[in-house]
Amino acid sequence: MSDSTLTETVGSDTVEQAREQAAAADRVIVKAGTNSLTDDDSRLDRVKLDKLVSDIMDLRSRGKEVLLVSSGAVGAGKGMLNSAEIETGTLEESQALSTVGQSHLMRHYTQSFDRYDQTVAQILLTEHDLTNPERFTNVRNTIETLFDWGIVPIINENDAIATEEIQIGDNDMLSASVAIGMDVDLLVTLTDVDGVYTGNPKHDPDAELIEAVEANYDAVQSLVDESTTAEFGGIRTKVEGARDASEHGMPAIIAGSQEPDVLERIATGKSAGTIFVPINGATDD
Repeated sequence: MSDSTLTETVGSDTVEQAREQAAAADRVIVKAGTNSLTDDDSRLDRVKLDKLVSDIMDLRSRGKEVLLVSSGAVGAGKGMLNSAEIETGTLEESQALSTVGQSHLMRHYTQSFDRYDQTVAQILLTEHDLTNPERFTNVRNTIETLFDWGIVPIINENDAIATEEIQIGDNDMLSASVAIGMDVDLLVTLTDVDGVYTGNPKHDPDAELIEAVEANYDAVQSLVDESTTAEFGGIRTKVEGARDASEHGMPAIIAGSQEPDVLERIATGKSAGTIFVPINGATDD
């Protein structure tokens, strides 16, 4: 399948219906990656964070419940410490950095949401919290109560106690798991690129944005695998997470965090990033 064919595979009516479903969502999960919140030196970027909060509050102003899944604790920790004096790279060092950065991250979220008199809550999860039915019931009940109180829950992986054996490994998969478990209406993954491309847009000037993913998922996944590098590798889990959500009947969108009014565009049915069309449990097998 050629790149041009791939970008035009899903019918326009199908894409439009998916965008309308996304716009009508009452309960939304927004996932923000580390690169959407930090600068080139891995320090927390308050301008980026404030933009994210403003975009989320646009959804709140439309009466939508929003759950934020936020990366950035390890990156925030790196930015607060002198990297020349500490070594990083092991699991234990990442865990320690997350404990430094998590409170820093939440302090800035609290300050930013305070501009709108919006209260937030922190929830740290591990894989056990998602896979153990009793534990996830407790998580779900807590989130439902926060929604009832008009509070925005902010979820992150509990890096400080996760290990190689139980670590979720990526907030992309965490956000998809929570979206499915909470029966949300829409999953939006914000990243530092504007969606899923036919190649790595950071290195390939001819890479084209894939507007929608449905039956062409296998071809999209193959292209992502081929274009993945250490720098661009995070797109793979974003695609997998979006696919998981779409298989449970909800649209999922991967879009650029720095696109102006990105969540407003989604909430008004406009084009933004790459939309994964709900397939209601169907697969390509």
